[in-house]
Formats: sequence, structure tokens, C-alpha cells
Amino acid sequence: MANTDTIEPVSTKPGNSNNHRGTLTIALLGNPNTGKTTLFNALSGLRARTANFPGITVEAKVGNARITDRLDAELIDLPGVYSMELDLPESRTVRDVLEGNTMPRGEKVSRPDAAIVVVDATNIARNLVLVGETLKRGMPTVVAVNMIDVARRKGLVIDAKKLGEALGCSVVRISARSGEGIDELRQALENAQPPVKLPPADLDELLRWTDDVYASAGASADALVKDTFTDRLDHAFTHPLLGLLVFGLVMGGLFYTIFYFARYPMGLVENLMSWLGSSAEALLPAGVLNDLLVDGVIAGIGGVVIFLPQIVLLFFLLSLLEDTGYLARAAFVMDRLFRHFGLPGQAFVPMLSAHACAIPGIMATRLIPDRRDRLATILVAPFMTCSARLPVYVLCISLLFSDRPVLAAVTFFAAYTLGAVAAMFSALVAKGTILRGRSRPMALELPTYKLPSLRNAAYTAWDRSLVFLKQAGTIILAISIIMWGLSRYPGTAPLPEADSLRTQAQDLAASDADSATELFNKAEALDARNALEHSFAGRLGRTIEPIFRPLGYDWRMTIGVLSSFAAREVYVSTMAVIMGAGDDTDVSQDLLDRMRAAKRDDGSPLFTTPVSASLLVFYVLAMQCLPTMVMTRRESGSWKWVALQFCWMTGVAYVCAFITFHGLNMLGVA
Repeated sequence: MANTDTIEPVSTKPGNSNNHRGTLTIALLGNPNTGKTTLFNALSGLRARTANFPGITVEAKVGNARITDRLDAELIDLPGVYSMELDLPESRTVRDVLEGNTMPRGEKVSRPDAAIVVVDATNIARNLVLVGETLKRGMPTVVAVNMIDVARRKGLVIDAKKLGEALGCSVVRISARSGEGIDELRQALENAQPPVKLPPADLDELLRWTDDVYASAGASADALVKDTFTDRLDHAFTHPLLGLLVFGLVMGGLFYTIFYFARYPMGLVENLMSWLGSSAEALLPAGVLNDLLVDGVIAGIGGVVIFLPQIVLLFFLLSLLEDTGYLARAAFVMDRLFRHFGLPGQAFVPMLSAHACAIPGIMATRLIPDRRDRLATILVAPFMTCSARLPVYVLCISLLFSDRPVLAAVTFFAAYTLGAVAAMFSALVAKGTILRGRSRPMALELPTYKLPSLRNAAYTAWDRSLVFLKQAGTIILAISIIMWGLSRYPGTAPLPEADSLRTQAQDLAASDADSATELFNKAEALDARNALEHSFAGRLGRTIEPIFRPLGYDWRMTIGVLSSFAAREVYVSTMAVIMGAGDDTDVSQDLLDRMRAAKRDDGSPLFTTPVSASLLVFYVLAMQCLPTMVMTRRESGSWKWVALQFCWMTGVAYVCAFITFHGLNMLGVA
């Protein structure tokens, strides 16, 4: 038990006088699904940074907050836990932070001077164990009873004064989503004191103490009335068959929304990249630097940035779904399905996280207690569609269904489904061969349904999108420059056929400008193709082409595939460089037009429906992410699992792409 004599109240900390501003470190903790992160965003705004705790998977957020005119704070958003005493990584981390034994990596904040414990107003009893464990450490504590607006609609009445007297600390009723009570919380933090009396240390006595405290909360009799509306929703959302149908409809609607509504901001981004390219080309003198900047850097980066609206929408909509409480119901439904494939219910969280990025998904497997279950989840998590795949998905689907958003949305959903099916099939194979064993049961709490916070979802989308750009940007820039150099050098002399076309164009310039322009463009295309074919990149592609020819790929597509083994999203920027989509027209549309017009050596179209579909299937299934492989090595402890993961995923991708290409050709699909 902490010695309360050594802990000063917040109001008497050094520097926090009437004449000087004080700065404190405040820990923000609570059970999962209590709105803790929403409160963190409300207090810190955009002044937050992401870090990781040593030895734990969950990201930590540290933010600067202006509490009052006399008090600033460093807020630490701790992982959501039900108790600090559980033998789980999150519980140990929360305990160590409050005791001053650990901090997020790279942060210099001190041991917390005070704590905010966020509790769910609709289920106070469940939260009181964590409150008691915090209070018995003797630090100044404020209990924030969140979602008071939801409790009010349910007829619950929480007497904050009586609850505060029973706990021996300040209690404030708030709604982090709407901002209700936030000013009162700020004032309570400035005046926070150590608890008047400490809860018992013994677990049994602590549980009895929570019962006594709850009785003092003043919850009305309506709290005991069953919420029939919630029960009806749960009956549908968690039903073995209906729940799967609802899940499919929700995910289908999500993908349709992403694909349909992202078109408008994509147009703005396309225009911006086009303007940057044309401006750079006009300002710089013709030469190597001009070509490098326009055709290498801007074309490469623009080829991926163009898809940022889809990524932002994905994170935004997933955050809204999580905020409503639906994703927990989806986990309950998927748990039944997972067990048929040898995975534990706990694998749903890593699998869901892998939809944003496989790296946090693999890190989240630390929550799975059984080593075999954990290894199986690590091996199959990269099959789930991550944000890095989205640019390639959009590119391939645009080639297949450019003006048919419904079919595009169906194909988008099918790509996600194929990745999930491949993950389940691979898990079944792994658990039936190299990782035999039964999965442990999963205990899951279904949070209260509530209206989502648009502001919180916007914060999440902003933060995750920045992480994506930072992680992908450096790799894309480096590979774009490398691919530009490989595709430009050693250079070739103009073809006689091209010179002949230019001569004809000059003769027609005065009488038929359109025909002259067409001939000139053909001449440029002939020289560009010849230069690329004889460049270092072309020679490499020609050498490797026989391996990918059975999938319908030519040497240019082979270069794109090889360049993207370090990072999937690089494929788009590589093709933009190879296809020369870096002129003054719209970058994304120009790339699509050039890919549709691309020809094989025999003059036949390159990106036919079978080829585009084969490419999409390959990218759905292949392991093409060097950071993910490094994370697999780190979490599994052996390179053999990395080799197994790479060979299995790439082999499955190759076989499925082969079947797709030849199957569509046999069906006569052009």
C-alpha cells in the first residue's frame, strides 16, 4: 500500500500557486469501453503523440492539456483494464505506471501526480474495483462518471456527492462525447486531494467495499429494469445466423461508403498532385532534376497519396462502429466461427487490428495466453486486408469497374472476404499440423449501445492516417527514386520509327494539328517503351518475367511486383513511374489510362479482366511487407516462422492468382 504521507495534494504541488502555473502528470485509466479515449481527446485536443509501453502491445497516447488557467498537465492514456491485479500485460503496465516503474518509450514524463478514473455511468458497480485499486495507492484521484447522458436516458440517477463521500474523493458526472461536465472535471483536477480514507487491501474486503459504495451511489430502481430494446438488438446482432448476415451487411455498407464517397476528395487530391507536377515541370529547367522530381518523386508519392481519402474513411467508419458498441457484438459472433478453425476468440482483436496494419495486429497477439494459439494468429494475421493494400485494391478495381460503383463495392468486399477466408483456412492447416491444440474459451463484455462521437472518430482517422503516411512515405519515396533511376538509365537513342513519326507530325502541324499531335505522342510512346525495355529495370523484369508469366504478367508488371515486396503500396507508385504517369495531366486518371492502353509485345492488351483480377488476388494474399516480417520475427522469436509465413502466403497467392487468370480465360472473359 502506498504511503499517503508522502503524496501531496494537487493544489499544493510545487509551482502550482496563485502566481505560477503548475504542470502535473495525470494518468487516465478505466475499464475498456468507458469512453476513456474520448475524454483524453476532449482534454488534449490534437496536442497528443503516440508511443508504446515497453513489453506491451497497446499504444499509449501522451498529450499536453490546459486544465485551468493555473494548471497544465501531461496526460497519459493508459490501457483499458478491469483490474490492476490481473496477470495480463495491460494490468501490469497500469500498475507499474502508477508506481513510477515504467513510462512510454521515448517519454520523459514522471510518475503520475494524480489520476482520473473513468467509469461507465450505466454500470458503475463493474468499475468500482479499479477505482478502489487506484485509491488505495493514495494518490490524488478524480472519478469521472462518463456517459451520464446515456444513463439519464435510461432513467438512472447517480448522486455524485454521495458517491464521492463513499469513495473519499472527488466525483464528477460527465459526457466526454458532448462535453457536459468537462469544466467541472478540470476544476476538480486542480483541487484534487489524496483520498480521505483508503479502501481495504484484501481482495474479498475490497469486493465488499465496492458493494457498499455502489449502494451509496443513489442509482434509482430503474437501474434494475431490463433494457428490452438493447436485448432485442443483441438478439439480432449476436444470433448465430442473423448476426453473420448483419455483419455482412454492415461491412458491405462500410466498403460501399468508402468506395463511393471517397471519389470526391480523391478528385481534389488528384488536382493538387497534377498542379504540383506541372508547376515543378514549368519552374525547373529541362533535364535530369526535372525528370527526377516530376516523374520520380511527385509521380511516385502522388500515386499513393491519391488513395488517402479511402484510408481516412476506413479508419473513421471503423472508429464509429467501435464507438457504437457493435464491434464487440461482431467479436461475439466471430468467436463461434473462429473456433471451427482452431483459433481462440481472443484472435478477433488482432485480426481486426490487422485491417488497419498487420504490425499492431501481430503485436496484439500478446493478449492470447496460449503460445500455439498466439503463433497461429501471428502467422495468419497478415492475410487480413490492411490499409497498405487499399491503393492496389482501388487501382485494380478501377481497372475492372471504373464506372460501376456497386460492382466495385462488391469486389472490394470480396477482396476483404478472400483475405479472411485465407486466414481461417491457413489457421486450420497450422492448428492441424504444426500447432496442434485446443483454444481457450473467451470471456467478452458487451458494452452499452451509444451514439458514436464524430469528433473522436475524426481524431482516430487523423492519427492513423498520419501514421500510415509516415510509415509508407519514406519507403515509397526511396523506392520511387530507385525505380526512376533503374527505368531511366542507361538510356537509348531515339528509334528510327519514332523519328519518322516526328517528321510526319511536323509536316502535318500546319494543316492538321490533331493528327500531328497524335503522331508525335506515338513517337514519344515508342521511344519511352524502347528506353524502358532496355533500361536496368527492363532487363531485370525480362529476367524474372518467366516466373510470373503464368499469372498473365509481363516484365513491367513483374517489376512492380518485385518492388512491392518491401511494401505493398509501392506497386502503385512503381507503375506510375514505369508507365510514365507523371506529366501535367491528372496523376491517377493518367495512370489508369496508360495501364488500360498498355500493350504486350504482340500488340494485345496487357491489363485485361483476367490479368487485373489475377493481380488483385495476388495482392490480397501475398506477403509483401518487410516491417511485418520483422515484427513476426520479434514476436515469434525465430526466423523460421518468418520463412514459413512468407513461403506459405506467397505460395497461396501464386496458386490462387494462377487459378483466377486461367479460370477467367477458360470462361471467355476478356
